[in-house]
Amino acid sequence: MLSRSEASDAVGKQGWRFLLGTLRTSVRVTSLTDATTLATRAVDTCGADADDHLRIDVRPDRVEFVLQTRKSAAVTDRDVELAHRITAVTEDRTTPAVDADPRSVQELELAIDAMDIAAIRPFWKAVLGYTDEPGRTGPTDPLVDPVGQGPAIWFQQMTEPRQQRNRIHLDLCVPHDEASARIAEALVVGGRLLSDRRAPSFWVLADAEGNEICVTTWQGRD
Repeated sequence: MLSRSEASDAVGKQGWRFLLGTLRTSVRVTSLTDATTLATRAVDTCGADADDHLRIDVRPDRVEFVLQTRKSAAVTDRDVELAHRITAVTEDRTTPAVDADPRSVQELELAIDAMDIAAIRPFWKAVLGYTDEPGRTGPTDPLVDPVGQGPAIWFQQMTEPRQQRNRIHLDLCVPHDEASARIAEALVVGGRLLSDRRAPSFWVLADAEGNEICVTTWQGRD
């Protein structure tokens, strides 16, 4: 298993980004046919490791590749090796989407504040059809979508009831080198910066009515 900084440094120059225990890159394509061809190349180059490490989101205009060692829900040396392999078989046809598309890669989480996490966690697990993250089965640990479609859910411990505060907020994990620009754009259109005390780990922003979102990166967490 690699640390956050090790994982980021190992693939950053190839256009991959480390987000929430995964390596991700997005590649532009011109059609769904091109996308499926590119996806097939990636699967072929990963070989027997594809099923245990690789996820692919195929769209007519882009293909997003996600690498993670699933049994540990973490990035390992093997994931880094596979990232380099995928880059080698895709870079001759396309350009990483980070250069020109409306956005590059990101991952959304939903955070729920609670006084008694253990009491509410089973409800969210059942109603969403979620499961425990591999290796994290405790009564206060995060929940994940077993098919990888929905955002992860994590629980934030409250110290006292706060009835007037928004108790569900979004966490948006973005590439560490894109966070400042994303925050600046949000502030220009009416957002407010509530706190940057924990930056670059996360910044707390709110809309004009006080609804909150944390923009997060891997940095400042090791």
